[in-house]
Amino acid sequence: MGLLLAVGIPVGILLVIFFLMKSSKEMPKNWSQFVCEVRMQICGFQAILDDFIMRSRNKVELYKQPGKIALITGGNRGIGLRIVKKLVECEIEVIMGVRNPIDSRKAVEQYLEHAKIPLASCKLHYEQLDIGNMKSVRDFAGRIASKFEKIHLLINNAGVMSVPFKLTDDGFESHMAINYYGHFLLTHLLLPQLKAAGTTECKSRVVNVSSCVHKIGEMDYDDINKVKHYYPADAYNQSKLAQVLFAKHINLVFEEEGFPVLANSLHPGVVNTDLFEHSSTNYIPWIRTLLFKSPEEGSRTVVYAAIAPKLEARGGCYLSNCREAGSHRHWKNSVQCEKLFRFTCDKLGIVDFFYQKK
Repeated sequence: MGLLLAVGIPVGILLVIFFLMKSSKEMPKNWSQFVCEVRMQICGFQAILDDFIMRSRNKVELYKQPGKIALITGGNRGIGLRIVKKLVECEIEVIMGVRNPIDSRKAVEQYLEHAKIPLASCKLHYEQLDIGNMKSVRDFAGRIASKFEKIHLLINNAGVMSVPFKLTDDGFESHMAINYYGHFLLTHLLLPQLKAAGTTECKSRVVNVSSCVHKIGEMDYDDINKVKHYYPADAYNQSKLAQVLFAKHINLVFEEEGFPVLANSLHPGVVNTDLFEHSSTNYIPWIRTLLFKSPEEGSRTVVYAAIAPKLEARGGCYLSNCREAGSHRHWKNSVQCEKLFRFTCDKLGIVDFFYQKK
């Protein structure tokens, strides 16, 4: 009996944790999905521990940068809202690509007023964008290009996690469409504005908001939409890996071509936002409050990547808690990075990513 208790209690606790912390409300249906879920939870717990240990390092210094223009996708809620606040505190003009500009304006202005930031001092623009729809991305980029000659900061922030299987109008799986393809296309279309804004002394920046779970992601080129064996965590991890490899590759080309632009990717932390609405933690929100970063804390590494002087000559980095961190084994493999890049260009019909030849 004693042996049964000694073994049963720890196993029971682990099972409870597993079911309460699942990345998806959906149960794993086979061994590979179960392994994926376990690996994701281990990765998440390691990240939570790292966030706790490195909390004193997770700081960003804000300083005035009048004249700069930043574009962020999804800046109307979660960490995006806090990123916008920090940018306007730096006197940076901010363009937000959002699904509903009217509702977003209300949410942002209410938040800034609550933070006692005078709206009269803020230069904010709200433009309609469905980042998962490639026509919407092209229309959005066209409007931005007609209004702004320069973009100094492009923050690819919008995203989804653990959503049920769905193909977009373009035939792309939702995680890949929203987290990766849309931002890939947007970066391509706004590259002329980024190049025009950057200088040798102060380069413009592309910031990809990824996740620590990219480390356990794999690119499945034979079934990129995960049609055969879909599991939300697996699809999410793949899309986050794609963001990291994408930033690494384009930064390498920026350096080779002498473009005044740099690109980095990052893990904002395990953050308590509605990104987890499709996870089991939605049933126990106090767990997220207790263990996860706040949205304000989650915004710091993003803003650090966007404005920190220390990164002026440091493109191609992967960041966590406002410092460089280890990444996926393919991150330093230029062949794998280029393979994904060329695969994506083919998917999106991009002939020349860097010079906009259509």
